[in-house]
Amino acid sequence: MPDDASFDTLRFLAGRFEFARLEALLFDMDGTLSDTDAIHRQAMADTFAARGVGMSDEDFHRHVSGQSNDAIFAHFFPVLSEDQRRRLADEKEALYRRLTPRMTPTPGLARLIGWAKARGVACALVTNGPRLNVEHTLKVLGLADSFDALVLGEDLPRAKPDPLPYLEALRRLGVAAERAVAFEDSEPGVTAALAAGVFTVEITGPSRRDGLGLGADLTVPDFDAPALWSHLTATNVHAIT
Repeated sequence: MPDDASFDTLRFLAGRFEFARLEALLFDMDGTLSDTDAIHRQAMADTFAARGVGMSDEDFHRHVSGQSNDAIFAHFFPVLSEDQRRRLADEKEALYRRLTPRMTPTPGLARLIGWAKARGVACALVTNGPRLNVEHTLKVLGLADSFDALVLGEDLPRAKPDPLPYLEALRRLGVAAERAVAFEDSEPGVTAALAAGVFTVEITGPSRRDGLGLGADLTVPDFDAPALWSHLTATNVHAIT
């Protein structure tokens, strides 16, 4: 077993995942399918600045990345009504979509989805992003028909970091938690996936090498990482007939 202090390290949990059949891949969207954090930060900062509110890098990572818009705008604009915060969030997301006529998929994404589809492994998107952003992102990345289920936090009573979105994805796919792998890049997402009992892969992207330190089972820079493929090819893949 490799040293779990190394970067591309797989951590098996008491053998729980070593011989599990893989039946589903569960993907976060922002920062996971594509490195969109910088664009979200720009759209958020511009929207906030127009109303005299600043946002530091620490603010973004602690109170924005991976959070639902309800949580974000309630934190930064507590005196606004729920309806006012919702309109402000819609304004920010419209700006974000204008800033992303093109996106670059995270390296290895197409390879991984193709590998899963060829083996009958279901794919689901599990995101706190709003529906218009989901539709926009999947269209721009050419992934509109790639997912068997779309689970949006805004459609549920609780969004990430609550495990409910992941539990709902598993329910829709008819897959047990120990037969799925989740891909996440943020603290709320990693927390949610782990709490749902799913083997969790943290995608760090090009901007950072270190993981979040939340106990993700595997930390890799992207979907081409050898450690990820070592795990996937070691699983007893469930073929749907």
